[in-house]
Amino acid sequence: MSGKLIVSVSGIGERTLGDVEAFCAQMDARKVPVSLLVAPRLSTDYQLDRDPRTVEWLIDRRTGGDAIVLHGYDDAPTKKRRGEFATLRAHEANLRLMGADRVLEHLGLRTRLFAAPGWVVSPGVVKALPGNGFRLLADLHGVTDLVRHTTVRARVLGIGEGFLTEPWWCRMVVLSAERIARRGGIVRVAVAARQLRKPGPLQAMLDAVDLASMHGCTPTVYRWQAGKAILDAA
Repeated sequence: MSGKLIVSVSGIGERTLGDVEAFCAQMDARKVPVSLLVAPRLSTDYQLDRDPRTVEWLIDRRTGGDAIVLHGYDDAPTKKRRGEFATLRAHEANLRLMGADRVLEHLGLRTRLFAAPGWVVSPGVVKALPGNGFRLLADLHGVTDLVRHTTVRARVLGIGEGFLTEPWWCRMVVLSAERIARRGGIVRVAVAARQLRKPGPLQAMLDAVDLASMHGCTPTVYRWQAGKAILDAA
């Protein structure tokens, strides 16, 4: 039985767009869609709604089969401690989710999919997500259908954004991806956009994707569809 392959990129903005474009071109050549993790704010001086080129590119990519996943609201004040949604109570989570959802809707990028910065969410966030219309939660350990209350267990293999970036870690990501793929499991590889300009992390991502494909994994994206189980192939 063949497995699934999900590739995601976070930290997409004006400064990283060139590297992300080049990486997505590599994925296009392999016929692998990408889950694009998008946040309204990435730092104190970056706002997505002031970056029309990136917005247009994201809209075009979604039209072509990629997925847009909300990836927090404003991670800058919390990234030195824990992820933005790691410890929030439901009320605080609700405010941030509403704010982020409003921005993405205004930009034509509204999504019903959510993955927190660092892939860690508090119980309060899990409680607040359905009330704000979100149907799918991707976290560190699995993917949860918030409508059907079912979870598929599959751990993220990440480089950057809370994960290590050293050569030994990149090798571990590749080896783990191959092992999961060989067993017919779900290979979830994720990379922070700023790592894509570095030869080691970039090559590790390409190797992990190629090995998963070699072992027959079906490329897909994070998605939710009425009447279908989560992680159905694209």
